[in-house]
Amino acid sequence: MTSPTPIESDRADDGSPHVDGKRWDVADLAFCVFYLFLAVWLTSYLWPDPGAKVMALNPADQTLYEWFLAYDTRIARGDVGLITDRLNVPDGVNLLANTSVIALGVLMTPVTLVFGVPVTFAVLVVLNLAGTAIAWHVLFRRVLGAEPVAAGLGAVFAGFAPGMVSQSVSHLHMTAQWLVPVMVWMLVRMYRAAGARDRRRVGTSALGLAAAVVVQVFIGEEVLFLTACTLLLVTVGYAVLHPRAARRAAGLFTAGMLVTAAVSGALLAYPLWVQFAGPQAVNGTLFLPGYFVTDLASFAAFSPLSVAGGPASAELSTGPSEYNTFLGWPLLLLTAGFVIWRRRDRAVLAAAFAGLVMAVLSLGPSIVYDREQLDVWGPFSLLESVPVVDAALPMRFSLPLIPVIAVILARGIQHGLSRPDLTRYVAPVLTVVALAPLTPEPLPAATREPLPEFIAGGHWRECVPVGGVLVPVPLPTPQDPWPMRWAAATNTAFGMPEGFFIASYGADGAPSMGTYQRTLSNVTAEVAKTGAVPEIDAQKGADARADLAHWGASCVVVADSAPNAAALRITVGRLLGTPGTRLADVYYWRA
Repeated sequence: MTSPTPIESDRADDGSPHVDGKRWDVADLAFCVFYLFLAVWLTSYLWPDPGAKVMALNPADQTLYEWFLAYDTRIARGDVGLITDRLNVPDGVNLLANTSVIALGVLMTPVTLVFGVPVTFAVLVVLNLAGTAIAWHVLFRRVLGAEPVAAGLGAVFAGFAPGMVSQSVSHLHMTAQWLVPVMVWMLVRMYRAAGARDRRRVGTSALGLAAAVVVQVFIGEEVLFLTACTLLLVTVGYAVLHPRAARRAAGLFTAGMLVTAAVSGALLAYPLWVQFAGPQAVNGTLFLPGYFVTDLASFAAFSPLSVAGGPASAELSTGPSEYNTFLGWPLLLLTAGFVIWRRRDRAVLAAAFAGLVMAVLSLGPSIVYDREQLDVWGPFSLLESVPVVDAALPMRFSLPLIPVIAVILARGIQHGLSRPDLTRYVAPVLTVVALAPLTPEPLPAATREPLPEFIAGGHWRECVPVGGVLVPVPLPTPQDPWPMRWAAATNTAFGMPEGFFIASYGADGAPSMGTYQRTLSNVTAEVAKTGAVPEIDAQKGADARADLAHWGASCVVVADSAPNAAALRITVGRLLGTPGTRLADVYYWRA
């Protein structure tokens, strides 16, 4: 997911002047078309009708992202706020404390308004994968001076590695990595300019890096965090390997980084205050670091989502969205071979050092091998209490291995291509052989439950005014967030109580997934589950009406498609003391 390419000096390893990029040719265009084709093929089960399909392996997260993408259209239309009042009313939700992909939603607003948010989601899955591969291809050509074959094989792994494919199962914030190569390019450019005493290029690189950082914050901060960690390790590693060049560049490079920090810090001061100190701010971790760790055995295994994988290897991870390693033993051997072969290449060694450190950290506070926790201490234990780091999932520290290996592949293949005889083909052929078992299969899709005609036909306007609050029964929860699709289909024209989000409703303000349930949501959730109509006394009725007042509700709705809909209609009618009104395919009660 993230991360780094090695820092280069202003001269190649053999002492010759570095060539900053090579002219593109037809082969480069062919690779870019291939990346787009591969991304579309991977999502082929969603097409040609994304509105009727959903990611089968993680539909709940897709529902969450579609809600955020729908809400982001409001920001694009001038309703700029980082606390939304359209979910979890009346408290709202802190957008930056959640993976709200604001920049992606704003960018895709025209698509959402014209075609609907399911299309936007499907398009973003495609563009994130293809765009990340294209961005790395450009970087390898421009910064490393790689030939199209070397750049292409490195980039296809960077964009479509098992971890990227796995995260595509609804984690848009993790696969939107097309700005990472831009950040790497700006950092490398700054380093080279500092070594050459070119203050103007140092300054423009610093400003370019700051702009990329700011935008990435509004796409996905986790990617930015992992990129920063990895690039820091790459920079330190390269400086140790090339101390003379590091000393020459240190002063101006440090000044450039300070400019980046100052500019991005100034632009992000208010958003970060809202995220960490504003309403509904979240501090600390929601997940157990000892659970979300990389199984050491998973590095050499094949992903269940690849042609060489199988269901057994799924046991080596926490779920289909987190097959972050699964590199396969052929690629591990090839990568190690390239590192040994190119041991005089400081860029390769610095990248390998950073990747190894991040891989070790991903193992968590204690090592797990083949699903068994060993009595072996993990270095991540040293970071468990560090702010910001304490909220990270250790297993995702392995994601920077993807671009690290991509860099090593590109450098190794490029070196092999410089050979004069038939041996020039050995490196690319071995790379193809190592990557072949990792070829991903199309992501599974399932049929999406149709929207109620009440929503699809616009009948909701007779029940709730624009900006009002609609209470779907049962209410959305992190486990069953499906009613959030109703609001997403209207681009969040109305608000909803409760829902699927991260907030601070835990003990003493600890992070929580969702919020506590009130009387109306508790009672109706049980009815939806069991189909049994409970005894409703006067107190429960009064509590339910108090819930509606607390939420500022306009109306309560039970759709025909709700689980145990008949029992729900009877229960809500008894709670509110009146029979519902029929409208399209729902019953509703005005609050």
